Amino acid sequence: MVGVTKISPALKNRAAQIKLLLMDVDGTMTDGSVTLLSQTDGTALEIKTFDAHDGQGLTLAQTAGLRTGCITGRESAALLRRAHEMKMEFIYMQQPVKTPAYEEILRKAGVSDSAVAYIGDDLPDIPLMLRAGLAIAVGNAVPEVKETAHYITKALAGHGAVREAVELVLKSKGIWEAMISKARA
Repeated sequence: MVGVTKISPALKNRAAQIKLLLMDVDGTMTDGSVTLLSQTDGTALEIKTFDAHDGQGLTLAQTAGLRTGCITGRESAALLRRAHEMKMEFIYMQQPVKTPAYEEILRKAGVSDSAVAYIGDDLPDIPLMLRAGLAIAVGNAVPEVKETAHYITKALAGHGAVREAVELVLKSKGIWEAMISKARA
């Protein structure tokens, strides 16, 4: 897994303010693939793959006191299960326009835009990235998202990008080394 290397003072300042980490799902927590498995009754099962390093990153974020959540346009039982496993506080599915969910989360969390990091990969994420104190694009995000981002992960979507974002925040807060000993499976 690729980790965060150099952090500029401006980026470190932004990342150190983060209290809430929000993200898209398909193309951010996953590699963007939507696998449908045909069933004999004519229905299809959806399959999503989540990265264990991203899971450890979310666990570390939670241990460090960061609040986490996701906002996605799709609905998925697999996502719901994974989000609960990761103790995500805010889970918003079926959100074709993400801003109302984002605003509701900010109200519930009692934080301002500057305390939010948002990780995205595609055009529907841009409005939230423009508002967030720390806008993060996954390594294989579309060019418009990369142009909007304060930070672009070296890791690709579904392959450690979320973990890299968490490391950026925790290192900027100066607590990364302390969190290593608190890592749990």
